[in-house]
Amino acid sequence: MSTSPAIDLTATCGAVAAALEARHGAAQRERITVGLRQVAALWQGRDGTASDFEEFALAHFAAGAALDALFARLEFVLESLHGHMHEISRDLRWHSDLDLESMLPLDTILSGYDPGAHFVDDAFDNKLAFVVLLNFPSTSLAQRLDSGALWSRQRWAQARLVDLFSRRIPAHVTLAVAEAAGASDRYIASYNLWAHHWVDDQGQRLFEAGKKLLSHWNLRDELKSRYAQGADGLPHQRMIAQVMDRIVTQTIPAAVIDCPWVDWNPATNTVTPSSVHDAPGTPPTDLRADPAAEPDTRYQRLLQCFQAVKQMDPFCLVAPTHIDRSFDDERQLPIDRAVRMLEDVCASPLVGRVAHVIQHRLGRPLEPFDVWYSGFRAGAGVSEASLDQIVQLRYPNAQAFKSALAPMLVKLGFGEERAAWLASRIEVDPARGSGHAMGAQRRGDNARLRTRIGARGMDYKGFNIAVHELGHNVEQTFSLNCVDHWLLNGVPNTAFTEAMAFVFQALDLKLLDQTTERPGSDAERSLSAFWSTYEIAGVSLVDIGIWQWMYAHPDATAAQLKEAVLQIAKDVWNRYYAPHFGQRDCVLLAIYSHIVHSFLYVPDYAIGHMIACQIEQHIQKTGKLGEEIERMATLGRLSPDLWMQQATGQPVGPQALLDATASALGKLKQ
Repeated sequence: MSTSPAIDLTATCGAVAAALEARHGAAQRERITVGLRQVAALWQGRDGTASDFEEFALAHFAAGAALDALFARLEFVLESLHGHMHEISRDLRWHSDLDLESMLPLDTILSGYDPGAHFVDDAFDNKLAFVVLLNFPSTSLAQRLDSGALWSRQRWAQARLVDLFSRRIPAHVTLAVAEAAGASDRYIASYNLWAHHWVDDQGQRLFEAGKKLLSHWNLRDELKSRYAQGADGLPHQRMIAQVMDRIVTQTIPAAVIDCPWVDWNPATNTVTPSSVHDAPGTPPTDLRADPAAEPDTRYQRLLQCFQAVKQMDPFCLVAPTHIDRSFDDERQLPIDRAVRMLEDVCASPLVGRVAHVIQHRLGRPLEPFDVWYSGFRAGAGVSEASLDQIVQLRYPNAQAFKSALAPMLVKLGFGEERAAWLASRIEVDPARGSGHAMGAQRRGDNARLRTRIGARGMDYKGFNIAVHELGHNVEQTFSLNCVDHWLLNGVPNTAFTEAMAFVFQALDLKLLDQTTERPGSDAERSLSAFWSTYEIAGVSLVDIGIWQWMYAHPDATAAQLKEAVLQIAKDVWNRYYAPHFGQRDCVLLAIYSHIVHSFLYVPDYAIGHMIACQIEQHIQKTGKLGEEIERMATLGRLSPDLWMQQATGQPVGPQALLDATASALGKLKQ
């Protein structure tokens, strides 16, 4: 529904304020003034006349016990409404998200439909939103940072209630965002490359038969796994880096994407029909080994996401761009502070010292792909083939992983009763893409762990991701079912749930009984965390730079956006990475699929690593992972620093990570 003009309610507000103050007392004056101002700011001609406004305000303003009853009623019905809408959305995306059977053309339509797209529009039309705005004050990020520590839990929950109705975005705009996101999700979920069909200049196949890698997750993880092979893995890593470069620059032939019937030399970019058939089915009769490049589809998808989300801007006067909303509203972290945190890691003198350690261990100069060096991890010397065998034997299907949840949680440090309770509230599904965690939104529903499971069962890459998603699910389950107010369910922002997931993911080899504690293990873990943060912090700066460029060039074409992304990636690389890797103008930092389909999500990973380090250090002091994860998860959606102060005693920042890294480097010298 289109918007209609606002009406002048200045005189009416004065008269209504006087009447309400006479009824409820002078103590309610400020609440009355703020509430009327909030309603008037979003009241439109279609909502009624000035007389209708007056009648509404006199009928729905509440104070004292009536206000508490109103809040409780709203919290109850909103949990039901949002929870069931979430379940409907999950069912609409069921076959596009899960690897159960072939997708139908209909699934494309279903996955792009958002049944809750009209909720905010409807809530304003039926005056539900105005009831909230009349009775509960909206607060800015500055107010929350200044005063939030003095608020009660209910006051925080009320702030989250108002957040639901702080913008009046038309349903057609919300739906456009859902459609763009759905299209990008499908594009990324099907971006598989058949590594066995990559050949070198001698026509040799470096990778195993049947190996299918999803960009970027599997490409990156395959590259990381080859460090266990030493020099023997170097040709594989260099080839993967070439593939990544082709994807980012969009010089990759479209014919090789998710096609096991052609061979491809990434170095020369030649495509030929394959004589090796290692995929189910038979080659299509009209197969052509066409070398034509993918037509900037990657950047067209990103541009469509930007164009869709930009339609929200006119309806968000306080946070008028997606960048503002992403940092001020969603992260509750000013962008200047977030960028400074990222740069503090990337520009740290510790980078050069850690790079020197890596170069010494590799016995060669660093190459750009060594930004994903994984040799610090416990068990890093175990071959991925061995890990694949272990995982495939244990988890041949989703049900096997589901059955193992409780024992895994016990091994991680949860009591048997709590582990069983968690496992009963987490379902496991086979993912069509790389995998993800989908929390519930009402307490009668369960979280879903989506993980990729191949024909031969889960492999180690899938297991590593699944353990990460398990961390999300544990946080989601605690923060929904054990928090005191439904409106506080969750954590301050996505970086916090990523931090919880990183804590779990770092223990994946422990769950496979493949870790052996040895002198220096703690130092190795610290260096691994620092190097991972350094890598993703650069990607985060690229992601931020891309969105800033798109807002500065709103009419850009996909080709222009591609050139801009390549330059932004090169600029970040040249500033923070080239001095340590000996090569300029590298574009590998732009390979992340999140850049394409996740609406400025990547900074949550980098900030999440910083938070994870703070959480891990606190847990190490207490020695009680299960109890501490539950305590922290039930703090709820407070502001980031307030949550972290209550969780660990320190505000959010990179200092714990930097201190741990410096200490680890000192231990290595001993």
